[in-house]
Amino acid sequence: MEYEDLLREADKQELMVKEKNIPGYKGRIYNNRIAIRKNMTSVEKGCVLAEELGHHYTTVGDILDQTSVNSRKQEYRARLWAYNRLIGLHGIISAHKSGCQNISDVADYLDVTESFLQEALLCYKQKYGLYVKLDNYVIYFEPSIGVFEMNGNTAFQFNKT
Repeated sequence: MEYEDLLREADKQELMVKEKNIPGYKGRIYNNRIAIRKNMTSVEKGCVLAEELGHHYTTVGDILDQTSVNSRKQEYRARLWAYNRLIGLHGIISAHKSGCQNISDVADYLDVTESFLQEALLCYKQKYGLYVKLDNYVIYFEPSIGVFEMNGNTAFQFNKT
């Protein structure tokens, strides 16, 4: 999903998105306003906007104090929302089907940054364990990301580089 698509979604939610210089942050949401740091690539902006939309949909109140367990849980929910919106398990399978050979290929295919993808994979590993079954596929998260198609008996492992 591209940054422009996320901007349209924000607009439908009556959220105002502005690109500006934000010291110390890539993005912030306050009420119906989202600020995105302007000196980033459109792919980076998309990842940040997805997380801010995740906050819009899942967060209540001020969660800037991350020493609070409740704030950390809400931050996790917002990030998981963003990972699922931009990547998801179906996206990993789709990348496999399209012939992606490594993490860089997968990130390019899904229009996310490599670091966003790596964080999502870590989150999915924490959520699902070493692997998860979806439809006729098994997605492995260790020792590296891999997709196994159960019906076709074909396996594929993405290289970490």
